[in-house]
Formats: sequence, C-alpha cells, structure tokens
Amino acid sequence: MVNRFSMANCPANLIQTRASLLKRLKNLDDQGSWVDFFDTYSNLIYQAALKAGLTHTEAQEVLQETMIRITKKMPDFKYDPARSFKGFLLHETSFRIKDQFRKRHPERHAGGRPPDETAKTATVDRIPDPAGFVLEEVWDAEWEKNLFEAAIKRVKGQIREGKANSRQYQLFDLYVIKQWPPQKVAETMGVKIGQVFLAKHRVTALIKNEIKFLEKLEPR
Repeated sequence: MVNRFSMANCPANLIQTRASLLKRLKNLDDQGSWVDFFDTYSNLIYQAALKAGLTHTEAQEVLQETMIRITKKMPDFKYDPARSFKGFLLHETSFRIKDQFRKRHPERHAGGRPPDETAKTATVDRIPDPAGFVLEEVWDAEWEKNLFEAAIKRVKGQIREGKANSRQYQLFDLYVIKQWPPQKVAETMGVKIGQVFLAKHRVTALIKNEIKFLEKLEPR
C-alpha cells in the first residue's frame, strides 16, 4: 500500500539543500547547527552503509569517519550551486563504505592506487560487495525517508512542548502512517470523518515546515 504522505508530493525546493546549511557548518563552534546536522543525517549514512552489506560495527565506522571527514572539509568548503549537498554527502559516504570493504580483503588492494577523493565524478563506482550493490540506487529513497522521519520526530517534539495538537497527530498517525481507512479512524477516535482529513492536512503542513527547517538548518 502506498503511503498517503509522500516526499514526492512536497514542492521540489524541499528536497534541495540550501547553501545556508553549508555556510553555518563552516563555523565549527556553531554546536546547534552541527547537532541538527548529525540528528538529520546520521541515520541516513548508517542505513545506507547497512544496505550496502556492511555489519553494524562497520556501518558505525562509516558514520563516524564520514562525519569526521565532513568536519575537516567544512571550513574550506566552497559551495558550488551545480553540485547539491545531497550529492556531496553521497560522495563522502560512498568512499567510507568502499574503505570498509577494502579492509575486509586488504590483499586485493595491496599496491593498488588509492582512491582519488578529489576527483569529481558524475556517478558513484560500483561498490565491490558480493551483491553488486550500487549506493545511488537506494540513496534517493533513504534521503527522503530520513528527512521524513526526522521531521516526524520534530513534530512529536512540538506536541510534547504543547505547540501542536496531540489528538490531530493521533488521527494523522492512524490514517497516514498506519494507513487505516478513514472511516475506521473516525469510529475508533469518536470523531467525524471530516476531522480525519483535516488532521491529515494540518499535520502534513507541520511536517513540510519541519522538512524546510531541516534542509536549511537555520535558527528560528
């Protein structure tokens, strides 16, 4: 069954990372932005590594090494509008994943030329695992899924702080996330069916707003 809320239904500008993100991350002392960055993208990197065929421990190493690499590169990083941050993060993550596969079989790479991390390639090379996994094939889906889940967490945080309606979120959760029929949701929650559709509209708006925030990583 297709989820009733899809990142594909969001405006195109919601899945394009703003230059403001990179500008803020240039300041290594801006802990707030770095915390937001880690909270937003750590699971994306970790899940991509797992789906590449790495173990939990290896995926954790990919996450740690990717974050360290990005931290080192940010102060001198020059933003290029022609290259999205999404692609930049894919590029960095793919190298860390390939490094983990090389560590499994170091004898295969002895004497070989080290990867050129400065090269600008349009696509990511095939990762040398038995399944012939190609990172780009799942990166887009994981990217959208990750942002959606991060936005959901932020909306739940608003509910805990009393800034959002918890009942509306319950209706949204049953109808959109759990994908109950609207009539069943209405009967279970003791509301009119119109309230179910209204809750979907309002909570979806909150989620889209949080996605905008997560992409920009700008202070409110």
